[in-house]
Amino acid sequence: MSNPRVAKIADRIQVVVAQMLERRVKDPRLGFVTVTDVRVSGDTQQATVFYTVLGADEDLAGTAAALESAKGLIRSEVAKQLGMRHAPTLEFIHDALPETARHLDEVLARAREQDESVAAQAREARYAGEADPYRRPVEPEDGDDLA
Repeated sequence: MSNPRVAKIADRIQVVVAQMLERRVKDPRLGFVTVTDVRVSGDTQQATVFYTVLGADEDLAGTAAALESAKGLIRSEVAKQLGMRHAPTLEFIHDALPETARHLDEVLARAREQDESVAAQAREARYAGEADPYRRPVEPEDGDDLA
């Protein structure tokens, strides 16, 4: 999506789809949906809409069905708002990024806790043998002459 025109179209589609879901789509299966991203192909013929749903897995399945049934209405409104000759086909995909980010945050928190416990053990650690493990040559004392 390096073309600035395609990026503007994607941004506009995101706004239009979010407004449509908020105001015009009255499907009871539709949960609390957030449109996270829209990616448009270079020829502007296909648009992939990524969304997240707040709630349980049942809400996700119901929302996916509601979006699929409202796809035609949303596409016609996108075509009207964009004023393009050919409206892009819409594909709705559940965005797994928030769940992945939450999982990574949990893993990082667990690693941080383990690092803190290892650091606490290291502060209390003592040498197994002497503090200076290297052998040094025995130095004769002042009263001990070998000559």
